[in-house]
Amino acid sequence: MEILQRCSLKGTLVLAIILLVVLSILAVAVLASHRYAKSQEELLEAQAVNLGYTLGEESTDLILTNDLVSLQRRLDWYKQSTPQLSYLFVQQQDRILASTMDGGGNIPVELIPANQPVDNQAINLKKILSTNGNKYLDLAVPVFEGRAGVLRLGFSEEHLSMQLVQLWKDILFLALAILVPALLLGTLVISRITRPLACLVDAAGKVEPGRMDEVQFNVQGQREIQSLAQAFRHMTVRIREYTGKLECQTRDLEAAHKRMQTTCEVARNISALNDIKDIGEYLMARIRKIVRCPQSVILTYTSSRDLLYILCEKGVFGVNNPHLTAAVDARLQKVNGVEWMEEQLFASLPMPADVSLGSRQVVVPLYYEDVLCGAMLSSCSNACKCDRESMELVSLVLSHATGTIRRAILHQEEIKKLKSSVTETSKFESMTGRDPKMQTIFKLIEDVAPTDVTVLIQGESGTGKELVARAIHDRSPRKDKPFVVINCSAYPATLLESELFGHEKGAFTGAIRQRPGRFEQARGGTVFLDEIAEVELSAQVKLLRVLQTQQFERLGGEKSIKIDVRILAATNKDLLEEVKAGRFREDLYYRLDVVPVNLPPLRQRGNDVAFLARHFLVKFAREQGREVKEISSSVMRALLDYSWPGNVRELENVIEQALVLCKGEVIAIEDLPGKLLQQRPPRRKTMKDQEKNLLLETLEACDWNKKMAAQRLGIGRSSLYAKLKKHGIGSGPGVPRKR
Repeated sequence: MEILQRCSLKGTLVLAIILLVVLSILAVAVLASHRYAKSQEELLEAQAVNLGYTLGEESTDLILTNDLVSLQRRLDWYKQSTPQLSYLFVQQQDRILASTMDGGGNIPVELIPANQPVDNQAINLKKILSTNGNKYLDLAVPVFEGRAGVLRLGFSEEHLSMQLVQLWKDILFLALAILVPALLLGTLVISRITRPLACLVDAAGKVEPGRMDEVQFNVQGQREIQSLAQAFRHMTVRIREYTGKLECQTRDLEAAHKRMQTTCEVARNISALNDIKDIGEYLMARIRKIVRCPQSVILTYTSSRDLLYILCEKGVFGVNNPHLTAAVDARLQKVNGVEWMEEQLFASLPMPADVSLGSRQVVVPLYYEDVLCGAMLSSCSNACKCDRESMELVSLVLSHATGTIRRAILHQEEIKKLKSSVTETSKFESMTGRDPKMQTIFKLIEDVAPTDVTVLIQGESGTGKELVARAIHDRSPRKDKPFVVINCSAYPATLLESELFGHEKGAFTGAIRQRPGRFEQARGGTVFLDEIAEVELSAQVKLLRVLQTQQFERLGGEKSIKIDVRILAATNKDLLEEVKAGRFREDLYYRLDVVPVNLPPLRQRGNDVAFLARHFLVKFAREQGREVKEISSSVMRALLDYSWPGNVRELENVIEQALVLCKGEVIAIEDLPGKLLQQRPPRRKTMKDQEKNLLLETLEACDWNKKMAAQRLGIGRSSLYAKLKKHGIGSGPGVPRKR
């Protein structure tokens, strides 16, 4: 089609005639050659069958009388007298009796089984192909009903191909004989038809603007051609009249359309952005297309007008200088519309590297609801070609973007406040946790810490019972007094009483001097009895007395000692079950269980696993001087799937081990202990789950920067927002994450 479009009308018609003649002759040639080839093949098969029967009958007596010499002569005679015959041989079982091939017995091994009689009465014909590509018609003739052997004849089809080639040559000569006269005659007829049209085209090409009515179209031809020439003359006159009117309107419409298109496009695209960095990069890219200033930045304030943001192609930078922000605000209040000015205040703003405004700027103020909220500054030198019209367009674009900029800044401030509040509420003394259960415990510690009430802390090993006791002490009026930790399971029953209450000199063998107990050492402070369930029943009686009277006697002593201590106890066992089993005194249990604090295991603390893992990563990376900054998504899934029988202490050890084994900046799955990988439960996820998990992981890795996440996923930003809406994913790190 492209060739026909490039050709003239005459050339197209001539080409059509050539194609019509050639295709007609080609169709006839194909049909004739096909029928000719088929008839020649049938003739060859008939000749081959006839020769096979004749030679088979002649060979029967020679084979039966074992006259192999005569048989060989007979085969050679037929080979020489029949040009199409390529090979003959007689096969009797596995023996070749006679053959026309070189050497007599040099018959290809593939030829013998290629064709055999189907039965012993009829000849079997088969077409075979040699290794060098030659085609043969092979006949298998049973001799004496197959009892005397099989006669094989091979007829070459090469002469058929040669005859077919000769037929095509004849057809080609005939086609040329037909095509040349047809082409000459067709060209003559077409020339007479197209000559008037060519004259009309030539005359139309010579028409000049403003003189269309003076041109004479001297076209000779049919009435239709003359009518066409007259209509063309009238049309050019009307076009000339309308052209002048449309040119002025087009210029005005183009300018208005350009402004409207640019403004609508910016408003549409920027409304889909939430991140102030993305908004700044997009606006700078669009402004650069409108004005040719070497450097441009956007200044905007926070809601309190104490922090100044600078938006440029390098990113977003904050200027935390209230005095400078106030000076810039005061100067911009005096700007009325677009102005060119030389102002050292703007030139001295702390800009990022490679960004400089120079001493002369174009200032475009930004207003939001008639309140000045910033300005666009463009460096303007003598070589700059910006004009007021382009700057007015920039002002129009920015007026539609100001609301989005304000919302993005407010959103960023809210995120900072949210992160700050989350961080503050997640940490309590030396403990960390976001889960509501932990927040309830933090509140309970605040309530009981100022009192002297006895607290019983229960929870599995590794849940942080000692940290809770330490937090109660640090927030109590006794925080400046000793905090004594006694691990009751570390002492046998004979030594525990001495450790708790002390002993007098000579109280037992080896007591060479008086020794005060841990209760005396904690005078005025707090005693933390860890693993209280391991205390023997004999010692439980004395503990009960201390709790009730705040008095005791040293081992081997007679004098009662008055103390002022607060008792905190902890155990990883269910003390009520221990009471029922008779291993713990009921009265001591109820004396300890004044305010119970039940610490939840880590597996029941929701997303605290991910939060604590990142907390420990930062802690150990700082302690060890490592540059490990992230935990991969596969590692985080393994951490979330693990049951954590050792609770927070086990998680802390796992992160420390992974940090030691990590070779890069991201903890990988191979850095984890094998026990975490063995207990990962199999999950069956749908395609929707996989897509949602991929979105969450990518956003997490990009710190919820949607532009960067869209680039990593290889999709557009609008597609990313559609998928986030589809899966109900929020717009920041404060939303709940999928485990």
